[in-house]
Amino acid sequence: MKPMTIDELRTLFLFEALTDEQLTWIAERGEVRTYDRDATVYREGEPAEHFYLLLSGRIELSRTINGEPLVLNTTDFRGSYAGATRAYVDEGELTYPHTMRTLDPASLFRLPAPDFAELMHRWFPMAVHLLAGLYLGVRASEVQVQRREHLADLGALSANLAHELNNPAAATVRSTGLLRERVAKLRHKFADVLSRGVPPETMTELVAIQERAITYAHEPRPALSPVDQSDREDALVDHLDELGVPGAYDLAEVFVSAGLDEHWLDKVCAAAGDQSIDKALGWLATTLEIESLLDEMEDASTRISTMVEAVKLYSHMDESSHQRIDLLPGLDATVVMLGHKLGTITVRREYDPEPPKVPVYAAELNQVWTNLIDNAADAMPGGGTLVLRTRHDDATATVEVIDTGTGIPDEVQGRIFEPFVTTKPPGTGSGLGLDNARRIVEQRHHGTLTFDTGPDGTTFRVTLPLDPV
Repeated sequence: MKPMTIDELRTLFLFEALTDEQLTWIAERGEVRTYDRDATVYREGEPAEHFYLLLSGRIELSRTINGEPLVLNTTDFRGSYAGATRAYVDEGELTYPHTMRTLDPASLFRLPAPDFAELMHRWFPMAVHLLAGLYLGVRASEVQVQRREHLADLGALSANLAHELNNPAAATVRSTGLLRERVAKLRHKFADVLSRGVPPETMTELVAIQERAITYAHEPRPALSPVDQSDREDALVDHLDELGVPGAYDLAEVFVSAGLDEHWLDKVCAAAGDQSIDKALGWLATTLEIESLLDEMEDASTRISTMVEAVKLYSHMDESSHQRIDLLPGLDATVVMLGHKLGTITVRREYDPEPPKVPVYAAELNQVWTNLIDNAADAMPGGGTLVLRTRHDDATATVEVIDTGTGIPDEVQGRIFEPFVTTKPPGTGSGLGLDNARRIVEQRHHGTLTFDTGPDGTTFRVTLPLDPV
């Protein structure tokens, strides 16, 4: 510890305009402290006892968010200040709002908080009133803006999630009702077949044909165009009319959808006999309808399960916040979460065939993907192509989010990462999304967030180190 001379104090930009008397007053009350590399100067939450100015070295300021340190700033600029900067604000006992530690050996001048408060009130009373009002106003506004931003993000994700879950849920309800009707119909069809006195060996053969038809219906095959579908239905209707089967149009639609043709119908007819053809075909058609409804219910249930899994992956519940992960599942989960907004947009994935494990705060990084993909969707209101591209080298992993919109206006490009700068219409964007994304990428993950833009679209590029910093 040692004092500073008034000449040394005057070299600091905060004190350069003060009088010798004022500088003497400060020199008598302050002192110089030196710290080794990686030393903690003060901790977040401790009583704010001193106002600090950096004389030499490099320091880092960080806050704890959700149990993890978030880097706010790193600097080696002489005269940078931190600590009890709000000592002149009368708001009860003050604590340090963040933690300061040294990244290199450092020297700092510190002034007791009561002396700093007295200095401000005695020499700059008007400034104190202005700064106190500004500080309190900005703090209140910041809380409101952040709350609104979080609610807006939550609302957008909730709306997308509700829409994506509603469709398969509604499909499941609809299919369940139709399934109940078809099962009741199947019981009657089976009874009709038996009432014709069909021999047991014929029933055995019909059941075998039914099983083969179900298996065939589930086999993959090229989708028919509407024209081909109609042509095949017409051909099958003609064949059923020739056999004298009633309800040919309804039966034809079911059989063609299942991939069955005249050859299959002839097998059923040969097994059932002339007097039971219509009942046997109705029984088979109802069975195929039931299978189709079961497929729809399985598909809808799978979509719901996929959405729930995407939510879990997106939020990384039950997982440690910092870990080495593959970035691709997080990108895919974000696409699922924003699926409703991407409805008219083609999503093309150009993923690294051998993606590396990257040390990240996964849930926070998903906020970056959400912002970039959401912005890309907004840039293509009439539809377009969203490309998600990943690659890596020995030191870094890179993710590119590319849209085919009209690009970022020239007058905004230089300020696109600044808070409250947005290209969206008034009331639709806060301008904090890219600022938050940049902070997460650069300060939290020690990576870079850059962009290229032009009349054919915009590319945002996130580069992350493969080794922890």
